[in-house]
Amino acid sequence: MNVLIIEDDPISQKLLSSFLKEYAVCDIANDGAQGISFFESSLKSNKRYDLVCLDIMMPQMDGIQVLQKIRSAENKNGIYGLDGTKIIMTTALSDVENVRNSFKAQCEAYIIKPILKKDFILKLQELGLLKGG
Repeated sequence: MNVLIIEDDPISQKLLSSFLKEYAVCDIANDGAQGISFFESSLKSNKRYDLVCLDIMMPQMDGIQVLQKIRSAENKNGIYGLDGTKIIMTTALSDVENVRNSFKAQCEAYIIKPILKKDFILKLQELGLLKGG
């Protein structure tokens, strides 16, 4: 599995990459702009990401804006709906507005920090990215 982690906090970067190390190759972007650049490069090189883990609270551009730009880039490349990359919002924000706005922008899942490995792996299984068991 090919994964992009877009997260400005080094501890969260390490935690997510440690959860994924036995299942995936992870690229890490330190902010939204870098994440969008990585994502667009993956589309051009035809090495698409299977999963993006996306924080909301980041400097310069928040995660919901990044999510919208990712979906726009997919649409420009003829990628729609279920064919798109799975995106999990990984954030400390639990308010209804951020959850609603994230799903409106077409994320597949929303996990509130602190993230437990078992919950994260279960979410990957629910999204069909990992086999259960």
